[in-house]
Amino acid sequence: MTDLDVAVIGAGPYGLSAGAHLKSAGLGVCVFGDAMDFWAHKMPEGMLLRSPRVASNISDAEGKLTLDAFESANQIKPSAPVPLDTFVAYGRWFGEHLSGARDTRTIAKLERGEIGFRLQLHDGSAVTARKVVLAVGISDFRKSPPVFSGLDPRYVSHCYERRDVRGLSGKRVAVIGAGQSALESAALLHEAGAQVELIVRQPALRWIGMHPRLHHLGPISSLMYSKHDIGPLGISRLVAYPKVMALVPLTLRDKIRTRAVRSAGSNWLPARLANVKVSLSREVREVSRAGDELTLRLNDGTVRHVDHVLLGTGYRVDISKYAFVDPEIIADIKQFDGYPRLGAGFASSVPNLHFVGAPAARSFGPLLYFVTGTEFGSRELSSHVARKRENTRAVSYTTLKAGA
Repeated sequence: MTDLDVAVIGAGPYGLSAGAHLKSAGLGVCVFGDAMDFWAHKMPEGMLLRSPRVASNISDAEGKLTLDAFESANQIKPSAPVPLDTFVAYGRWFGEHLSGARDTRTIAKLERGEIGFRLQLHDGSAVTARKVVLAVGISDFRKSPPVFSGLDPRYVSHCYERRDVRGLSGKRVAVIGAGQSALESAALLHEAGAQVELIVRQPALRWIGMHPRLHHLGPISSLMYSKHDIGPLGISRLVAYPKVMALVPLTLRDKIRTRAVRSAGSNWLPARLANVKVSLSREVREVSRAGDELTLRLNDGTVRHVDHVLLGTGYRVDISKYAFVDPEIIADIKQFDGYPRLGAGFASSVPNLHFVGAPAARSFGPLLYFVTGTEFGSRELSSHVARKRENTRAVSYTTLKAGA
């Protein structure tokens, strides 16, 4: 396989969606990677999706490969919220419809080629592509407080690397964080028989969707909230227009982005956390280990003795952590604080290199953090790439006629 129009690296929701749209546009495209690998092997087992069903569809050009279509085809009873295992199976089913445009092998090295890029695969073979789309996801971006750095991973792990919470049954576990991943992990651990304490830096827990009546006011609700359901009243509508967000000054755009995705949990979590100890306005200042026990000293001077710490501290985008990308390419990408600066079609400052998903959120807003952003992301990407291809062909044809 050589000389692709577009190579998509990553086979999560954004990579699969990008591949589907690019293929429908008539481009020679291939999506590389194990479909839904991060969701299947890193997310906590038993997790439920935070997003509503309508915002959990992976976009294809014709709008046929929906979550409803998958459930209907496989005789699965629809449920809300959507279970993780259902979503993983849905993503893999979606990938099966990319026959001829999928390769489960992973990329060991991305570097510049004579024309475009050269992709070296882990099996030693190589592929060339005129354009590359990075849809690698957030697996490399796990954020951990410095106090936990250097500790044995047997005793400290991140929510995005612990699939089987049942392995901590009967253990004393401190969960750090106040977002969806921390709160749901605490609930899952408690339900699996662990002794859980949730340690939260903020003075109160926040919950999403605690004013349901505002979502049932007919046309008025449509003016206040978008179908994506990202952010509070008003901001939800603005976030739904990434091209508008791209025009907002960066300082204000960052404020909107952080407000839309601030630490909070779904409104179906409080009941599951009713019997979980929650320590508010607390953070861990010191950690030490003796044998198989960790001692945590908190900011109020109190001490906790635990068997394991689970970090629900989210992630921080930093594209330099994509170890497979040639450092010379990374150095040539204009960035702001680890995020690539992107223009139309999610194009970076390196010609023919595009980013979709979370790395695009600083340029186009928080919609790109979520699966529901695949609709805008893939349409914008595919139309831009297809248009550039046609322009190139037109220039070449004009040049040939002039030469004749």
